[in-house]
Amino acid sequence: MIKFGTDGWRAVIGEDFTFHNVRVVSQAVADYLKKEIKKPKKVIIGYDTRFLSKEFALASGLTLAGNGIKVDISKESIPTPVVSFNARYSGYDLGIMITASHNPYKFNGVKIKTKDGGAADKSLTDRIEKFLYRSKPKTISLREAEKKGILKVKDFTLNYKEFLKSFFDIKRISKLRFKILIDLMYGAGNSFTQEVISSSSLAIDYLHKEFNPSFGGIHPEPVENNLKELIKRVKKEDYNLGVALDGDGDRIALVDSKGNFINAQLILPLLAIHMIKNRREVGGIGKTVVGSNLIDEVALSLGVNCFETPVGFKFISNLFKENLICIGGEEAGGIGFKGYIPERDGAASFLMVLEMIAYEGKSLDSLIKELRKRYGRWYYTRVSVSLGKLAKSMEKLKIPSKLLGKRVERVNRLDGIKLITKDSWLMFRKSGTEPIVRIYAEAKTKKERDELIKLGTRLIHAL
Repeated sequence: MIKFGTDGWRAVIGEDFTFHNVRVVSQAVADYLKKEIKKPKKVIIGYDTRFLSKEFALASGLTLAGNGIKVDISKESIPTPVVSFNARYSGYDLGIMITASHNPYKFNGVKIKTKDGGAADKSLTDRIEKFLYRSKPKTISLREAEKKGILKVKDFTLNYKEFLKSFFDIKRISKLRFKILIDLMYGAGNSFTQEVISSSSLAIDYLHKEFNPSFGGIHPEPVENNLKELIKRVKKEDYNLGVALDGDGDRIALVDSKGNFINAQLILPLLAIHMIKNRREVGGIGKTVVGSNLIDEVALSLGVNCFETPVGFKFISNLFKENLICIGGEEAGGIGFKGYIPERDGAASFLMVLEMIAYEGKSLDSLIKELRKRYGRWYYTRVSVSLGKLAKSMEKLKIPSKLLGKRVERVNRLDGIKLITKDSWLMFRKSGTEPIVRIYAEAKTKKERDELIKLGTRLIHAL
């Protein structure tokens, strides 16, 4: 079944994700464009490094071309933000990205990007879904499409890199002198950032840059368990900073010089301080309901609003579109910035980290130490439990009145079930992209956090 979830439609390659179904989705997109947009101009299509992504992208493009819609397809695998950027600044009606982002290698998917560069929200994907199977996919040959000039292969990275050069203080960044190791996780991240800061004195090395559609047997998601080699090498080979990008290059994680994994719960508040203090940006901070309490505390100290949304960057995108925030992010490492595109971007986040370090004249390690000294330390984690027979039984979850002896002061049902005490919380949420339940917990001590996760796991298994 074709169904759009939190961030596009994803399925197992060869089962539901087939050439036929990609054409079905593309025909629905074509029907939507022809019916709801007067004289549709063109669609941009990009793809990542997954198995057959390039071929799926071409199948999508030839279906759109078969409907008389002009299509520009990337000449190579590119990060999702490159599609979003060009959708916004190069006059496209829609963007299509063939990717399953951080999901396992056997998955692929289709992300839809709006003409303003944001993620398609539910209202748009619902409208596209209504056109599914209404008409038989129309397609033409590549030779015919190129002969008619209706399908072109382009390099979308040039204006993307030029914009990044103008958006960041490259001159200041260029003065930094230290070693960086970037783990591309076999994804589409490539070396764009190094090209943007080519004049700098930074020494940049790469991990897992080669093409490997099986991602070396791990999920291309920048979480600690998947970054053991990066962590080991940063520590052993005296790198000042480790950086990891996910499969389609729109999420980031960091490793400090001592080999400590740094997730978005720390990166987002650090960059928020930089955006408001150093770049003098105006606006609040956006986070999803599973984001750390630390983000709220930083927003309070900066005197700005902290907006909380359901999980999915499309909700953060809407906050950018409404001009309510100057920075927004999700717990999985996707971060976006005002004045750019209303979308997450791993490369831009990395450049913003470098700019922050250059402005402050301090290492990432020192900046994190200062952050924790001022706001205290929050311990955060997430685990996943296979759905199995639990697919329809989350509503039966028994909600306790206390968590480890602390009274549950509030239950947040914005997206899942979040149990909140005065200084900790436990949350349950079905994934919108995988058949799992995610359990989140945060507390002021590591022991309490771990006990909350154990409690949450027991409650799920008791269903």
